[in-house]
Amino acid sequence: MRFITLIIISLSLFACSQEEKEYSTIIPQVQEIQGSASYFDLSNFKLYANENAFASAELLSLELERLDYKLDTILPFEDPIELNSVNLLIDTSLNDNSEYYELTIKKDFVLIKGASQEGLIHGLYSLIQLIPRSSGIDDSKLACATIKDYPKFKWRGMLLDCCRHFMDVDFVKRYIDLLAYHKMNILHWHLTEDQGWRIEINQYPKLTEIGAWRTEKDGSTYGGFYTQEQIKEVIEYASQRGIAVIPEIELPGHSVAALAAYPEYSCTGGPFEVEKDWGVFKDVYCAGNDSTFAFLENILDEVIELFPLEYIHIGGDESPKFRWENCAKCQKRITDEGLHDEHELQSYFIQRIENYINSKGKKLIGWDEILEGGLAQGATVQSWRGFEGAAEAAKTGHDAIVSPTSHAYFDYGLEVTDLEKVYTFNPIPEGLTDEEAKQIIGGECNMWTERAPQNTIDSKVFPRILAMSEVLWNYPTERNYDAFYDRVQNHYNRLDKLGVEYGLETIPVHFNSDYSNGEFKITLKPGTKDLDIHYQINESDVSQYDTIFSVSGTNHIKAWTTKGDKLYGKAFEIDLYQHKGLEATISGLNEYYKGYTGGGNDCVANGLKGTTNFRDGRWQGYSGQDFTATLSFDEIKKVDSVISSFFQYNLSWIFMPTKITIYTSIDGLSYYNRAELEPQISDRAEGEFIEEFVMTFPEVEARYMKIKAENYGKCPDWHPAAGSDAWLFVDEVRVY
Repeated sequence: MRFITLIIISLSLFACSQEEKEYSTIIPQVQEIQGSASYFDLSNFKLYANENAFASAELLSLELERLDYKLDTILPFEDPIELNSVNLLIDTSLNDNSEYYELTIKKDFVLIKGASQEGLIHGLYSLIQLIPRSSGIDDSKLACATIKDYPKFKWRGMLLDCCRHFMDVDFVKRYIDLLAYHKMNILHWHLTEDQGWRIEINQYPKLTEIGAWRTEKDGSTYGGFYTQEQIKEVIEYASQRGIAVIPEIELPGHSVAALAAYPEYSCTGGPFEVEKDWGVFKDVYCAGNDSTFAFLENILDEVIELFPLEYIHIGGDESPKFRWENCAKCQKRITDEGLHDEHELQSYFIQRIENYINSKGKKLIGWDEILEGGLAQGATVQSWRGFEGAAEAAKTGHDAIVSPTSHAYFDYGLEVTDLEKVYTFNPIPEGLTDEEAKQIIGGECNMWTERAPQNTIDSKVFPRILAMSEVLWNYPTERNYDAFYDRVQNHYNRLDKLGVEYGLETIPVHFNSDYSNGEFKITLKPGTKDLDIHYQINESDVSQYDTIFSVSGTNHIKAWTTKGDKLYGKAFEIDLYQHKGLEATISGLNEYYKGYTGGGNDCVANGLKGTTNFRDGRWQGYSGQDFTATLSFDEIKKVDSVISSFFQYNLSWIFMPTKITIYTSIDGLSYYNRAELEPQISDRAEGEFIEEFVMTFPEVEARYMKIKAENYGKCPDWHPAAGSDAWLFVDEVRVY
């Protein structure tokens, strides 16, 4: 047997105090650890397992081989324990929590005991994580210790969207390995979508012959799917590593790929093409056609046969009602069933599918929209639009999985959700009783892939999933982010060995500007410690930032960070605009959406323009409402123009205003219309656009100015989400 080594863990690691426990090398952090001054020598040992632990022993051997170590054989466990041995046992009497394990390292042997196979797997991955990945460490001995560990939440998941961008089987398996390594236990496999159907259904071959492929804007063909044999292979691979695989079969919306293959199950009969754009589309399954339900039930029969776990995820989110409103069959269904409207029709649709799933011995999971209209007792709600859906589900006796956009959407940029933000995640909504809180079975991080092909997934998921794994496993009531951050730095050596191309912990530079007395006072803060900030104003010489500095006028500022002698992330660039509106008090705003960090009076006139990322903190969003604002000056000003920027991305339901109007007043009572302007960009234009509305008028005196931008209203009939409220996004109102 070749020389096998494990890390020396410093004795301070095993001290009993909570403060020192924070520096455990294992992620997620273990619940209990104690140590002593002796060591187990791993220069020559044998691996033993009792009969029901052989599969886990083979996994341990494989993981050691992955790290360039090799064992000759696995031996049957013997009692008393052999000297110089590593032993794996399953003992169902250990703990009521089936994921509980104990890892005991003594001078003469190592013993891993699990309350089940899952618990044993967690124990062996804790052992694997103790293998050193840093040079210069004496790694011939393993410090003696006892670990007792178990998860606080039973659902610790990650959604992998393989529809917008297809992921090959080996890549899916690789993520199963990474989930197991960090004690996550659920792979939520998103398999059907508008942009691609990814699961083979024998009864409906056109779902993959047609629905799995789309024609890109450049004319190329893109797609792929998993055969049923590949699905079985992935499920078995996951089971061996303690990971349950949950399929998501979207309905009634997000179904264009299926309708492209079988248009007869739509409201219009088609024809359709598999979508090549991102967004929400109006063509959904017809709720008035009984053959639609037969179609879906036949699909679910094959899905249920493939996936052994009790849960089936049916989506249920973002389903526009436009087609149902204009479909004679759907309107007849509303009448026949005594329903009030299309929202109750969606509840009818979900409950009919739910009853079928229950009849097959399975339980339904759906996004929080499925709460509308009531659920069967066994249904589980996955709350994504905040914590409210989870709270409502828990209060009505339903299990809930918490995965809000604020903390769990890893397709979002670091300016929205960075490592520290994920680490603050508390899956239990505020206001629940202790009994209601028991309905929160865990959480999930979501990796949607509209803009994330396979080769970018690592940089979005890591290191953020390290925080998610620790929150869901350890659920500390008091969290020390600095200590966690330090452990993450040590963990990167392990991720390097695993081939993970991880991203950054946070944005490199936090920018803040305060305007007063005709100057912007600029504060730059590194996103994390150990970073040096460098900056440049316009074309000036490069300076290293060490204190607040001031600029006046309009300037372009560029800042970047270095960690040691290496660039950390990308440079940050921003234009600052000095104008009279900076001196005004802002009032009279309509209610803006609080989910975007740009919301607030200060966003209207702060000198900062927004980018095409409407989550960059500089945009203010209004759903179905106009934008109105009043700028009040301390004294009368002479003004002759207003410039304001608006954003359009119609596939996200964001449109230009239909008209902007500027009013001025001397006394705040009588206002005069000074300028009106309509957008130049077509509402049908494909892509993301920023349009500057430049409104000029003869110079006037004013102490008050009003701006009104009229919301587009409802998404038009040609739009994928026809009939839904349109969004209006505004950033800077500049007054000259």
